[in-house]
Amino acid sequence: MPAISMYNASIPAFIKMLNNLNAILDKASTWAQAKKIDEKYLMASRIAPDMLPFTKQIQIATDTVKGCAARLAGADV
Repeated sequence: MPAISMYNASIPAFIKMLNNLNAILDKASTWAQAKKIDEKYLMASRIAPDMLPFTKQIQIATDTVKGCAARLAGADV
């Protein structure tokens, strides 16, 4: 069985996730513009009362990728 590197096991999945997140943000922006809603209100919104605002969820997702990639590279986060 061939060995798989930690890079190949994680980074491609992170790239796919971040590309998906980018597509979601593009769709949200298009929707907000079509409805004439200021994007800052959309970004501050929550789907449910116990959820964090959308901006915080984006930050958590990107910080997770940044932290994991840095740790795998042996670099400071």
